[in-house]
Amino acid sequence: MQIDKITTLGELKAAGYQSKSIKEELRANLIKNLKNGINSFEGIHGYENSVIPELERAILSKHNINLLGLRGQAKTRLARGMVKLLDPWIPAVAGSEINDDPFVPLSRYAVELIKEKGDQTPIVWIPREERFFEKLATPDVTVADLIGDVDPIKAMNLKLSYADDRVIHYGMIPRANRSIFVINELPDLQARIQVSLFNILQEGDIQIRGFKLRLPLDLQFVFTANPEDYTNRGSIVTPLKDRIGSQILTHYPQNLEVAKQITQQEAQLEDVQKSAVYVPQLVYDVLEQIGFQARESPYIDPKSGVSARLSISALENLISTAERRMLKNGATHTSVRLSDFMGVIPAITGKVELVYEGEQEGAVFVAEELIDQAIQSLFPLYFPEIKKLERPDQTNAYDEVVQWFFAGSGLQLFDETSDADYQKQLNEMEPLAELIQKYQPDYELKDINFLKEFALWGMVVFKKLSKRRVSEGYQFKDPYGSFISDL
Repeated sequence: MQIDKITTLGELKAAGYQSKSIKEELRANLIKNLKNGINSFEGIHGYENSVIPELERAILSKHNINLLGLRGQAKTRLARGMVKLLDPWIPAVAGSEINDDPFVPLSRYAVELIKEKGDQTPIVWIPREERFFEKLATPDVTVADLIGDVDPIKAMNLKLSYADDRVIHYGMIPRANRSIFVINELPDLQARIQVSLFNILQEGDIQIRGFKLRLPLDLQFVFTANPEDYTNRGSIVTPLKDRIGSQILTHYPQNLEVAKQITQQEAQLEDVQKSAVYVPQLVYDVLEQIGFQARESPYIDPKSGVSARLSISALENLISTAERRMLKNGATHTSVRLSDFMGVIPAITGKVELVYEGEQEGAVFVAEELIDQAIQSLFPLYFPEIKKLERPDQTNAYDEVVQWFFAGSGLQLFDETSDADYQKQLNEMEPLAELIQKYQPDYELKDINFLKEFALWGMVVFKKLSKRRVSEGYQFKDPYGSFISDL
């Protein structure tokens, strides 16, 4: 259909256009995608066998939807993804405030215009991108904002009585007619405001002041909510929950691979950062494991959740930490180091809600603990297990490395050491190189330095070595080195 040639109601009729509701529109386009094997929610990872099938079933059922889940679980992104299931263009009566369907006009303006001009009624075409409305529920939202109110200025200018429905100024919901309307954080909406949605969802009329208007608005509602909100900040009133067809539970990534996909897709990195800063593959595993450890940490409130944004912000901070060192050294390329993870602490502390014990320990301590726990959980995948209790005469894979530290003054890895000096310091530790060669002989050569540092940090976490943070960087010593130094 060549929409640029259809400008009147008569031309629309001649073209054979047939009206359908937004829910029918979403359903028809989803059916087409399912038949053709097209992914309707491209870019959403980890929901292929859980959330997306439930969402598709809700759309096929023509339900209004509530996406229930902790923060950072792509609830709003799912809602925005539904826009792709709308038709590219739909016709509307020109000048209508509520996107009146030319074949099923609702507003007094559209009804009278069609009555006056008939087939000459002008129409406009609305693209799918303009049929998505989003409102964050906050305590100050009013019925007037969402539904509408009497406009005294309009009454005065048009010289109309307040009894005339033309004095109504429509709110966001009527103006979103024939669109997807999203209300984020629904429980934050005051109960009396939620009540105002009852009739729209069920009976198809709206009430403004003394007016009761029969406006069967054509809307696809999508609500988002956090389970914590049911008890803390507010709740969804029961009659409103009853009118929402499908409630879909979202979740966090269930494995590292999915989490890495999401982080690398969403991180906002400059092209120069991507080309100048090399990121070893193990870095992504450690980064995502921090988030997994945070969701299990006794210091962090599990009801609040740990957003996927933690890993995204952490990756951005990590790259910037390495880039800053590169710039200060006058270099053009560098690689991420494990010590660079201290640069992600601000990304962690701002993304977690601490319980009382966590507050007592402090946000920075908790963040450092999470980094150590991430390394501890991944270490056995690369090197032999370090048991908590060992016989004094029992030899193990790490004895040579520990002896190297006993024989020397330790190792210092400064934050701003050049890449050449950093590699030189690590290469001086022959037992460490032998450990890598023995247990990871085929490891990517360009990632070896990171793996060496990872081995050292792992040995610290398992109490084989000691590590101390100084103003310039880190000092690694034998297990008792820090104690002896303090004497």
